[in-house]
Amino acid sequence: MGTVLATTAPAVRRQPSGAGLRIGAAVAMWAGLLLVTYWWAAGGGITGLGAAETALDSLGRLTGLVGADLLLVQVLLMARVPVLERAFGQDRLVAVHRAVGFTSFNLVLAHLVLITWGYAAGDLTATPAEFWDLVTDYPAMLLALAGTACLILTAVTSIRAARARLRYESWHLLHLYGYLGVGLALPHQLWTGQEFLASPAATAYWWSLWAAAAIAVLVWRIGLPLWRNARHRLRVTSVVPEGDGVVSVYLTGRHLDRLPVRAGQFFGWRFLGRPGWTRGNPYSLSAAPDGRGLRITVKTLGDGSAAVRGLRAGTPVLFEGPFGRLTGHARTRRGIALIGAGVGLAPLRALAEELDYAPGEAVLLHRFTTQPLFAAELNALTRGRGLRVVDLPGHRRSSGSWLGGGVPVDDVTALRHLVPDIAERDVYVCGPSSWAESVRRAASASGVPAERIHVEEFRW
Repeated sequence: MGTVLATTAPAVRRQPSGAGLRIGAAVAMWAGLLLVTYWWAAGGGITGLGAAETALDSLGRLTGLVGADLLLVQVLLMARVPVLERAFGQDRLVAVHRAVGFTSFNLVLAHLVLITWGYAAGDLTATPAEFWDLVTDYPAMLLALAGTACLILTAVTSIRAARARLRYESWHLLHLYGYLGVGLALPHQLWTGQEFLASPAATAYWWSLWAAAAIAVLVWRIGLPLWRNARHRLRVTSVVPEGDGVVSVYLTGRHLDRLPVRAGQFFGWRFLGRPGWTRGNPYSLSAAPDGRGLRITVKTLGDGSAAVRGLRAGTPVLFEGPFGRLTGHARTRRGIALIGAGVGLAPLRALAEELDYAPGEAVLLHRFTTQPLFAAELNALTRGRGLRVVDLPGHRRSSGSWLGGGVPVDDVTALRHLVPDIAERDVYVCGPSSWAESVRRAASASGVPAERIHVEEFRW
């Protein structure tokens, strides 16, 4: 049974939720869409809808404008811009990026079809020849076609059914073609598009948005990682088996006390000197950073994670990050509940070490199949810090439940029984996507407000 929190416990200072930034980002995106739609209308777009022979061309221009705007928005969303990372968190950013990405892709395809059909004056039989003329005669159209092919590759491999059949490493490599697709698809509009050149304001808007996306990628996806790697020079010190196909990798480097990382965050890791080192894998810290070293814990799930077991001491490491909002920064209450499944316990174990709490204020629920992780370390935190640990062994009862097979009650009843004051706590969750979502539903049904449920999902 849980311990009811003492009413005299000092409150944790409420941290900014990022809601204002999220609202501001949404307003900026919709304002941009309205602006480009206005320029389309002012340029005769609505008038063009009145006649069959011009409607296709007019709709083609509109879908191209909105699609181009959203393509650049999704690049900004995934450029690792720190202010967006803190406001949204990786899970929200990925969800928004996915929705914006598929929308922009569909609009780009619609633009291609409608413009070609419109230039052929609505004659389907003349459309293939018109398409060939556009590609070969118009500036940058061949580049746009190559860019569209890259976007198609990225979109198809992002469909859940296709993604489930791909190794993470293969998907990650293919997904990078999305950047190439955007870079190739947009120049023809910047150089020849009517709405892009209609006024100095329109030209300034489009070049500014394009430049912002390019600068964000160059600074935060390329420049900052290169600088941090040159500064910290990480390398492997040892690899320690944890059991059940899980190993912990210990790393050291230079000036790690200046690396802005907190427990609960993750990095993209590339271990040099082995096949496939160019493809990064996301792994969370499993120990609180102490300024001298880092530790990650990895379960063998694919080729990349399997190779981690064979790493040797001294192996150089490239990293990108840190990322994620599953940190003490999101905390608003003294009471916390840490709920993890399998190797999803890793960032929660780091949080249990770093966060400040008194006995009874922190509880950790660990669902595992055969063997608990970090048993000795969690026992030490129980004895020394008053952390309460609840093991939940066994296979999941069903795909819609987060509980092990030995629990005879429903998810919400079980959560309220295990943590009676769950509605008064911050809840940190880490595990596979469907499992994490079932925990989120149970916590919400138990009275925990959405802003106090902090989730990091495994999306592979």
